Amino acid sequence: MLQSLSEETQLLLVLIAIAVLFIAVMWNTGRNKRKLYDRNKRNFRKNYLDKKTNDAHKE
Repeated sequence: MLQSLSEETQLLLVLIAIAVLFIAVMWNTGRNKRKLYDRNKRNFRKNYLDKKTNDAHKE
C-alpha cells in the first residue's frame, strides 16, 4: 500500500502518525493525572469508606 507513494510522502505520513500518537498519549496522561489529583485530599482510606457508605445508601 505504501510502496506506491514516494519516500518523502511515506516519511511525512509516518511523522504525522507519530505526532498523533504522541498527542494522544499526552492527553491521556493529563486526564489520568486530573483523576488522581482531583480526588478528595488524595486519602485512599477516606475515599474508599466514603464510596462504600454512598453505595450502601443507594441500595
